[in-house]
Amino acid sequence: MLLHVRHETVYSYAEAVRYTIQALRLTPRREARQRVVSWSIQAPGRRIEQVDAHGNMVHYLTVESPHRELRLLVNGVVETDETDGQPNSDALQLSPLAYRTASSLTATDAALAAFAADAFAGSDDLRLRLLRGAQAVAAAVAWRPGSMQASDTAISAFQHREGLCQDQAHVFIACCRALGLSARYVSGYLYAGAEGSVASHAWAEVWLDSLGHWYGVDITHARPVAGQHCRLAVGRDYLDAAPVRGMRRGGGQERMQVTVLVSNSPQQ
Repeated sequence: MLLHVRHETVYSYAEAVRYTIQALRLTPRREARQRVVSWSIQAPGRRIEQVDAHGNMVHYLTVESPHRELRLLVNGVVETDETDGQPNSDALQLSPLAYRTASSLTATDAALAAFAADAFAGSDDLRLRLLRGAQAVAAAVAWRPGSMQASDTAISAFQHREGLCQDQAHVFIACCRALGLSARYVSGYLYAGAEGSVASHAWAEVWLDSLGHWYGVDITHARPVAGQHCRLAVGRDYLDAAPVRGMRRGGGQERMQVTVLVSNSPQQ
């Protein structure tokens, strides 16, 4: 499938910003089942490109002149294979063991650990148990826009019983790690069809020791990751894989507007 992506992020400030630095993880990963056909990032300032410890392409953006607005625009086309749950393997940057211990956003408590033991129970194929677990997480943490913040933890999302796709992913990952599985966070895009409203998305991957590859699970939709998904970045949690994350000096009150469009044709 060819996915056409347009992603615009605009920051507006009440006062002039003296200095901005942002880490942009806005370039799709190059992998066996995902190929970048064309891709461009338009942004002011100076950019330095490098690959981080997780194998993500990162552009470090600095703007040193005073500004009241910061506009980031991404346009591109990515080709993906439409094969549900098949390995989209990358060259391993870190051992899967690096994704087995809890991170700041994926720690568990007694209630979440008990939920994991019940939701992922069984002796059948691990992939089936992961999908059952995703269904349980999606039912326990209802998808509700604006209900949580990006910095909220898996424990907090589980207690509030609502959140966004990143919260569902954090709860799922926390469950997997509580059960001794290696799981990592994925940020990216989703083509949801002509009537779909989801474009910017997050999900999880679990390492399958028996097969030697990562298995993607879309927790929000309780299904394996397929050709409709485009992967931008992976990490221990959202903080490692956020598409845009940084800091500034000055500016006062900030307003952010994000528009993401994903289609299967340039006409859309």
